[in-house]
Amino acid sequence: VSKQVLEQVLRELQPLCTAEQQFIKKFFQLSQDATELQVLEVSVRTMSSPVPLVKEPTTQLLSEIFSCLEPELRGFLEVCSKVHPFSCLQVLVTLNDSIFEMLGSSSTLRSSFLNTVLGNMRFLAKSRFNKCIETLCKEIEEAKIPSKMKDRILPSVSLFEEFVNFSEEVFRTARQRGDLHEAHLRLASSVFSSINSLSSANLKVNTDMVMMENFHHIHCFLCQKKIHCLEGKKREAKQKYSEHMEKYVKYLGQPLEKLNHFFEGVKARVAQGVKEEEVSFQLAYSKQELRKVIEKYPGKEVKGALETLYRKIHKDLSPEENLLPVVWHAMEQEFIRQYQEFEDLIQHCYAGSGIAMDFTMEELLSYFNSITLSN
Repeated sequence: VSKQVLEQVLRELQPLCTAEQQFIKKFFQLSQDATELQVLEVSVRTMSSPVPLVKEPTTQLLSEIFSCLEPELRGFLEVCSKVHPFSCLQVLVTLNDSIFEMLGSSSTLRSSFLNTVLGNMRFLAKSRFNKCIETLCKEIEEAKIPSKMKDRILPSVSLFEEFVNFSEEVFRTARQRGDLHEAHLRLASSVFSSINSLSSANLKVNTDMVMMENFHHIHCFLCQKKIHCLEGKKREAKQKYSEHMEKYVKYLGQPLEKLNHFFEGVKARVAQGVKEEEVSFQLAYSKQELRKVIEKYPGKEVKGALETLYRKIHKDLSPEENLLPVVWHAMEQEFIRQYQEFEDLIQHCYAGSGIAMDFTMEELLSYFNSITLSN
């Protein structure tokens, strides 16, 4: 509504001010130096500060005739800000487009007075816009994190999405997007900081899981919006989500925990300088001890442990993000890596012993495939 009202006001102001300017020039036989208009145009285009009304007879007379114009427009901006916190975006875009249209049209007789007034309004709207972004950044960074995390997507992420959706619609046909690009980058940095702050939060659920889901959510959102200035943030979100997924997979534990513990000890001895072929002579890592550990993980037990793990992941993850297949695949890849590492260590440190895992790689892959199909 604020956009429509302002557009209507500007449409009616332009011919009115131009006609009044022409009448004053003709009636009082005044003229305006073209250089003055050029200076005004540059000032209005850059708008680093309010443009003072030039003390030129025509402009001075118009400023007296329309003395209430700027205060009324300022009042309108105040009302808009109270109605909706993001209304400053609509006002800024409308003023930008109107000013560029006036300055770029050779067929329109320009009113330096109106250019200056609208330039000042644009400066005020830009200040409101900057304040809005500053407030939103602070709100995002200071948003409280619920400890139970029933809704896995953080309030700060939802705020960011709300602003981006609204602003992209407002700026869809805007001629100038520089202000919005800067705002998007500031807000994206704030929402990333908000997610990263989870690492020090006392959550009742796994922190890496929540961070993974939130970075994944942002990555999907940015892929959908295709905002050029946020391409870097999109790539960063994908990287962060992958990093936290890796950490979450490790947190899930190792169904072959005792085997992992045993071979970690083997690797530690080798790292300390023990020759690979001599590891089996150490009491804690003898062939007999290895056989005892392997016997605890027959194929049937491993499959059961994987089924339990799948149910845990299914319970942990929020269905909205649809990350279960991705995490389960990552878990499969991690399990395959572990299995290959165990086989390599057996081959190098227990060569010729005839010791082998109770299940083959093919059987391991069939366990994962069976669990995936049955769910």
